[in-house]
Amino acid sequence: MDIKTAETGFRAAADTARKANKRRSISARLWKERYLFLLLLPGLLYFIIYRYVPMAGNIIAFQDFSPFKGFLHSDWVGFKHFKKIFEDQEVIRVIWNTLYLSFLQIVFAFPVSILLAMMLNEVRNEKFKRLIQSLVYLPHFLSWVVVIGIVTVFLKSEGIVNKLLHAAFGMDATPFLTSSGWFMPLIVLEVIWKESGWGTIIFLAALAGVNPSLYEAAVVDGASKWRQIWHITLPSIRGTIVILLILRLGSVLDVGFEQIFLMLNSLNMDSGNVIDTFVYFKGIEKSDFSFATAVGLFKSLIGLILIVGANKLAKRFGEDGVY
Repeated sequence: MDIKTAETGFRAAADTARKANKRRSISARLWKERYLFLLLLPGLLYFIIYRYVPMAGNIIAFQDFSPFKGFLHSDWVGFKHFKKIFEDQEVIRVIWNTLYLSFLQIVFAFPVSILLAMMLNEVRNEKFKRLIQSLVYLPHFLSWVVVIGIVTVFLKSEGIVNKLLHAAFGMDATPFLTSSGWFMPLIVLEVIWKESGWGTIIFLAALAGVNPSLYEAAVVDGASKWRQIWHITLPSIRGTIVILLILRLGSVLDVGFEQIFLMLNSLNMDSGNVIDTFVYFKGIEKSDFSFATAVGLFKSLIGLILIVGANKLAKRFGEDGVY
């Protein structure tokens, strides 16, 4: 046996031993931390059962699916339904509604959590601070059914708001709930009221990590409160803001089915119908399963492209990104 053959044999034996040790190390670690993985199991099962397994059903986007023929025997049509997306004017209008509503939520609702967190961070009375935090967190735990019910009571034609406007200014009843022009502003205001308090949790945690000596030095230098916010607070939490914005862009076409569905009616359908509700109407009510699935798959693809693009852009500007 020559030296080269011997070296090759020793190297192969070493690689085999290293892999065996690695397997034993992984098995030992899994057993050592078995209780932690047991706690992880319910969440993991949730994502597997309700997120990943249903993805197999996306194959009907490439079929003329018939419930009577099933997945295996329905006719394959390739990209027929995806081509139909760009030919159907209703789909174009629905995509525009979704993008516009998502843009409004990012511009108006997303910054509210940041502003609210910064204001809460300035409160020095701990009891009062906890009270305000509890009050602004509370709406998050209400279902959209309850929220829309409250909005309906307040904004219907004979509701409290219209009565106050009539008493104060003599105005006729404003059709808030049936007007296309009021639909999107109401959606954004509802999101702000319900979710802004909950969104402050992450920003408050980020603000807690800001070094207090930076503010002390700024005060010594004569910086005003606004200067401190602009030059210390916002740069310190910029990474958190970027990561949450990237995640928000990933779901830019997901504006909330339940809220939109409960607010929709025949009079505001033109401006209120979004991709999620369109998929419901097409797939469930009209039984056009394949086309509805193609629209949903197209939405997911756009979301993936946006989150990857935003992540790369964030890294280019020196931020960590999501991955």
